[in-house]
Amino acid sequence: MEFGKVIKERYSVRKYKPDMIKDDELNRVLEAGMLAPTGCNYQPQRIYVLKSDEAIAKIRSLTRCAFDAPVVLLIALDETADRKSPLEEGCRAGIQDVSIAADHMMLAAWDIGIGSCWVNYFKPSEVKAAFALPENETAVLLMTLGYPADDAKPMKLHCESRDMTEIVRIL
Repeated sequence: MEFGKVIKERYSVRKYKPDMIKDDELNRVLEAGMLAPTGCNYQPQRIYVLKSDEAIAKIRSLTRCAFDAPVVLLIALDETADRKSPLEEGCRAGIQDVSIAADHMMLAAWDIGIGSCWVNYFKPSEVKAAFALPENETAVLLMTLGYPADDAKPMKLHCESRDMTEIVRIL
């Protein structure tokens, strides 16, 4: 699909078919996350693919926003692997890097007919404990993945945008 069409048509899918994503398609999505630019190419994102019955049941018990997706990505930040700015204490690129990787995966998924939804409605500490993430990793987001149900549609607010003059400032 043409890139402009991908970014215009993609929406957060909250209703999925029960069909499991094909392995080659899932790998294409994951590869997009690995190709995403990160600070100094440190690649601090850690992507956990939740698709076993046990893992899906566990994540559904921790958030109401798993939307019955057949696959959920648990995307974490390795706090020891992100770029730390030498110019200012506490200035780090990790959250941005993880977010860029997640965005790449969402767009790559849509390009091949897979829906997704970026989920922040969960307690990171509970997810970390439930999936025994290493001490140096923090759960940043969940991403549901699957083929959109035939009656899936964007939420009403999806098609609304602020005027560009409210968002963009040219200096």
